[in-house]
Amino acid sequence: MEYCLTVDNLSKNYRKYLALDGATMRVPIGAIYGFIGKNGAGKTTLIRVINGLQSPTSGTYSIYGATYSSKQIYEARKRMGAIVESPSLYGLMTAKDNLKQQYLLLGKPSFDGIDELLEMVDLKDTGKKLVKNFSLGMRQRLGIAIALASDPDFVVLDEPINGLDPQGIVEIRELILKLNKERNITFLISSHILDELSKIATHYGFIDKGKILKEITSEELFASCKKRILFKVDTDANLCSALDETGLEYNLTSQLEGELYGEISISALSDILKSHGITLLKVSESDETLESYYINLLGGEKDD
Repeated sequence: MEYCLTVDNLSKNYRKYLALDGATMRVPIGAIYGFIGKNGAGKTTLIRVINGLQSPTSGTYSIYGATYSSKQIYEARKRMGAIVESPSLYGLMTAKDNLKQQYLLLGKPSFDGIDELLEMVDLKDTGKKLVKNFSLGMRQRLGIAIALASDPDFVVLDEPINGLDPQGIVEIRELILKLNKERNITFLISSHILDELSKIATHYGFIDKGKILKEITSEELFASCKKRILFKVDTDANLCSALDETGLEYNLTSQLEGELYGEISISALSDILKSHGITLLKVSESDETLESYYINLLGGEKDD
């Protein structure tokens, strides 16, 4: 498998604070890589380092095979686009003028392609409207257009849907999927909205306390996510004994409610409970979500 980004044993210290602690990760070419972690876990630090905004304390990383300490890294970075934390926009300019400024910064010989970029992110009809009057979703789409101005193969987005309304989230999701499919752009996306990330990601990396805990494909995640049965009973007497008899892993969320992980028919569960003098009052089935998988990976700690 070919990778656009490889990170090996990367560490970053801020005086006594260790933001990255031997992080190792691989982003395959063509992937939509969901980068998941709590606030302060090291996501933005890693993103800033790979974009050349900060230097690592130790370890290394490569972009399209060029290590960060080599001369080739400058050419490799030309294949990248990024929004780190929030897009940098000129509020008193139009969307088109913002893109012109980016073209000038990139040293492009002409403004060819700007109209196509605006159309791609659905901002072509904004005309003379100033960016300061754009909605948050419009500003995010303009930020992505600016990240695409260099015609990159690899785009890094730091919390691209944070604060957006449902319509804005859908628009960003559809844009990412379109760019990935039609232009074969690889994405590295950090996000706290795990349900939304699960709709587009092909690969995942989970980070905590500066370490990459696990990398997994969406197919592997789907296969490893457990079936879950939510239940409520009328008494907790003998409940643990009854649940032990199912042979499945379980978790009691309250005195009379809990979750069973695995597959068992509702009738079989009801019969086991009844044999212990317990009546099943309520039951439903669902698959484990990306969020619950993440929480279990952290040992039950919820995001901040």
